[in-house]
Amino acid sequence: MTSAVDIRAATRGDVPVILTLIRALAEYERLLDQVVADEASIEVALFGERPYAEALIARCDDRDVGFALFFHNFSTFLGRPGLYLEDLFVVPQARDRGIGKALLARVAALAVERGCGRMEWAVLDWNRPAIDFYRHIGARPLDEWIVNRLTGDDLQALARCDDR
Repeated sequence: MTSAVDIRAATRGDVPVILTLIRALAEYERLLDQVVADEASIEVALFGERPYAEALIARCDDRDVGFALFFHNFSTFLGRPGLYLEDLFVVPQARDRGIGKALLARVAALAVERGCGRMEWAVLDWNRPAIDFYRHIGARPLDEWIVNRLTGDDLQALARCDDR
């Protein structure tokens, strides 16, 4: 028998759990070497004077087993806000119990409650289980869009308007 899943908004006290889950996600995605976040940066980003994101925690069998981290963006074409799901992760031992879908559904419900016109996220091209899951719930990949990213020295250079 599967235990009930409790999904709740993260609180400041959840920062260590969130960081642990971020690291577990990064390990799964083979990107652990890129995690530089620490408890202090997560606390400021989620619970500081100006929160930049929100998180939900999934709990099952008296354990924190997953999280969703998201933030608002804006669609100029729709003239409405959207929600961008940065991370969705369930620990391997708790998968195939509907926890990921429950987290995703809660984020979608928040998007609807807040009048968002859309919800978006990215998935690594090799993560076939996630891609199949997302397609199953009706999500469609946007093949015509290419995600771009600036970090580190390149971001700093553009901020200074250095020629590249």
